[in-house]
Amino acid sequence: MQVAVVTFDGFNELDSFIASALINRCRKDGLEAFITTPTPVVTSMNGVEVTGQRPMEFVADADVVLIGSGVKTRDVVADDRLLSMLPLDSSRQLIGSQCSGALVLARLGLLGGMPACADMTSRPFVEAYGVTVLDAPLHAEGNIATAGGCLASQYLAAWVITRTLGEDAARGAIGYAAPVGEQDETVERVMRAVHAGEVARAKASSMT
Repeated sequence: MQVAVVTFDGFNELDSFIASALINRCRKDGLEAFITTPTPVVTSMNGVEVTGQRPMEFVADADVVLIGSGVKTRDVVADDRLLSMLPLDSSRQLIGSQCSGALVLARLGLLGGMPACADMTSRPFVEAYGVTVLDAPLHAEGNIATAGGCLASQYLAAWVITRTLGEDAARGAIGYAAPVGEQDETVERVMRAVHAGEVARAKASSMT
């Protein structure tokens, strides 16, 4: 199973790297994440240059697609060429967004009537698409999840791992990365956020 962590120019390092690193803790179990970029090299909001691991064409074949955030996301959603590189299909892919990445999902019409999570800076722009923004770090319905706040990327990664490999794998990945002496409380906090999203998914399924 392969994960495309879509990373645009001006990206937030925490959003792309935390999710990618946590998911890659499960590489031995067949789940692997790749920084996926529209150009060979992208520069972060803090001037860090990163060489993409996969081109945008990889998005079409990925089992999971996570849309990272950054300071240029509004430019991304205004660029039809960039958006055309995102042929997302929630019927066969898990799709997630981090912070302003929710703008991309909204612009592509993937959120439908579901609420979303986003950071406080991005919130008014997401709401401008008619999307209700929740005061929560993670929300999931069906195969779509949104996360709000840079450190909520750990929740988004745990959601991906739970949906693909199961809860035990997610607990293991989060526990490995958690601060020493705080493993148990970190794992429980992260999994509470994931379970809240799964409750929403179950409710949505029961109404279909």
